[in-house]
Amino acid sequence: NTPVFMLQNSVITLSNMSCSSTYCTFRECSTLHCLSLNLVQRLSLLLICFWLNSIDSFVVSQELSKIAMPVVFNEPLSFLQRMSEYMEHTHLIHQACSLSDSMDRMQVVAAFAVSAVASQWERTGKPFNPLLGETYELTREEEGYRLISEQVSHHPPISAFHAQSLKQEFEFHGSIYPKLKFWGKSVEAEPKGTMTLELLKHKEAYTWTNPMCCVHNIILGKLWIEQYGTVEIVNHSTGDKCVLNFKPCGMFGKELHKVEGHIQDKSKKKRRVIYGKWTECMYSVDPKVYDTYKKSDKKSGSDSKKLKQEADEMPEVQETVTVIPGSALLWRITPRPPHSAQMYNFTSFAMTLNELEPGMERLLAPTDCRLRPDIRAMENGDIDSASTEKERLEEKQRAARRERSKDEEEWSTRWFHLGTNPHTGAEDWLYTGGYFDRNYTDCPNIY
Repeated sequence: NTPVFMLQNSVITLSNMSCSSTYCTFRECSTLHCLSLNLVQRLSLLLICFWLNSIDSFVVSQELSKIAMPVVFNEPLSFLQRMSEYMEHTHLIHQACSLSDSMDRMQVVAAFAVSAVASQWERTGKPFNPLLGETYELTREEEGYRLISEQVSHHPPISAFHAQSLKQEFEFHGSIYPKLKFWGKSVEAEPKGTMTLELLKHKEAYTWTNPMCCVHNIILGKLWIEQYGTVEIVNHSTGDKCVLNFKPCGMFGKELHKVEGHIQDKSKKKRRVIYGKWTECMYSVDPKVYDTYKKSDKKSGSDSKKLKQEADEMPEVQETVTVIPGSALLWRITPRPPHSAQMYNFTSFAMTLNELEPGMERLLAPTDCRLRPDIRAMENGDIDSASTEKERLEEKQRAARRERSKDEEEWSTRWFHLGTNPHTGAEDWLYTGGYFDRNYTDCPNIY
């Protein structure tokens, strides 16, 4: 741990210089403090790489979940809060609930699945790892839902969430085990776990898994993110399926951020084509219209310049989504607020997640991550305190684990239990209920 410890001392020295921005960012803020932190970020990771490579057992593709990282790599949110950002475009779920045709519902659910990962665009800061037993609640009465999440396991790190409509229209739940792998110049995140959306009025259940995410140029160059992989959304009531292909960037950047796929019925007949970019918008069009357009597009030979590009180099962003005539807009991303780049590239939704309004503290569970002192210190720009508190909380968690091991005591989750997903038949973390009764007497003291 010596290289990390030495770098943390450097961070403490550098962070004594004040920064005027509450949500400063290491890449964009012009103050010496933030520029210095950017240098420390890269140097500390470089030292970590040298340190890891000095261990005989270390190999590229090392799983990083057990490695403590300096606080300067973080953004001032817990992973539980980052997970709640799936709910930013809840209006799409309400729209799906209001539609009478199952194909129309499927394409809106597909748009919701894409929108749920859109907030990751340019979010290169790492959320804080939740402590075992940590919780987060989010109630949005104006949008008609409430959500509760809990860190149900520490090794492996598993986060479970459950969101429900205030009018009993839908339930959205899942558990995520984010596996991080180091590939030399990039870090890859595999969000293992199943998302389940139930539209109660229609007695339908949809399930899917999220795409892979990769952060490039973690040591040198401009940080950039891509998401790739195949996402299959299954309607377990009708047998309909939507297959979405999040395309990898490719050598020339032509496919950057692109998503293409189709909806098929239970007889495997293509009914709709879905296309767009997860950073911008998604459209739906008839498959015949799509095929005709693609054929004519090939004949016109719209070749773009092919420039040589290194594998991890930031590709040049291509033109926006070309709309095929006859397409229907399913979803468009909400613009980021002004100065988002100085605020960890947060969306307007993300900026509200750590708010602690007057009177809220007496209602929250004592395990809610709004009450985490390291995250609060980082939000307030106090990197020294954030680093100190993070180390204290992690040591407290380790001491509690040693005590349980000594007493041969198993950890008991509070709001979720391990069971079977009724739609997939796979093992899943399911909401036990009772959180909003506000009885928190049995909650652990984790802060």
